[in-house]
Amino acid sequence: MTVLLGLSAFLCIFPFLYVIIISVSSEESLIRYGYKLIPEEWSLDAYSYLWNMRGQLFQSFGISLLVTILGTVISVLMITMYAYAISRPQFRYRGFFTFFAFFTMLFNAGLVPLYIVMNQFLDLRNTIWALILPLAMNAFYIIIMRTFFVRSIPEAILESARIDGASEWRIFFKISVPLAVPGIATIALFSTLGYWNDWFHALLFIDDPNLVPLQALLMRIENNLEFIRQNTELGGAVQEIYATVPQDAAKMAMVVIATLPIALTYPFFQKYFISGLTIGGVKE
Repeated sequence: MTVLLGLSAFLCIFPFLYVIIISVSSEESLIRYGYKLIPEEWSLDAYSYLWNMRGQLFQSFGISLLVTILGTVISVLMITMYAYAISRPQFRYRGFFTFFAFFTMLFNAGLVPLYIVMNQFLDLRNTIWALILPLAMNAFYIIIMRTFFVRSIPEAILESARIDGASEWRIFFKISVPLAVPGIATIALFSTLGYWNDWFHALLFIDDPNLVPLQALLMRIENNLEFIRQNTELGGAVQEIYATVPQDAAKMAMVVIATLPIALTYPFFQKYFISGLTIGGVKE
């Protein structure tokens, strides 16, 4: 069993390690020998190429970090409060609001209404809120947290707090939230991944280069590299640029830059996932 688990872990980690190896391979060796586990020639040209545009990269990294942190906090707060409300039997309209959240999982207005609302009604174009608000609520996460509140927090504990005179706000923040940390950590990680990897809303609503997040910037860099590759037959300056740009290695280096920060945050959430898996394992 240990060998199988170790092999499974290796298969999960190997693709990312392979990407790192390709990113530190020279472009000439990639063209001549293809992708190899042990490159014929090591090189940091791809990272040097990206370092030359470090000003924009650092700025976009800061935008992505701000959007991810602020968006995750807002998302977790809104989802947790909504889920807690519809999980309490004392809430008269919990059935309606549960159906309301579930209905949005089946049907949505579409892309055009979203664009109209964000641009014309809310006037959020070229603002950081255009990257935060579209992902702030998620019906699937609401259902997850509702189930977590129902299954993991006994009603007797909350009822005893009400008898002692605690308000619903105090019960929520002092009792329910600490007991629901594993569930909250789970949706927080999902929200963090969603915000960090989001480039589509930047494509729709962001024209200001000072507000472009990291994923959208990397996508633009990759498009520029692809344009250079497809137009080498034009000769002149384009062909000269193509000869000096590490195309494949640069793409893999962008994958490393985009993936590494979020991968480093996972260990901080791991213990909460373990706690969440073991809840309900023992029946008394």
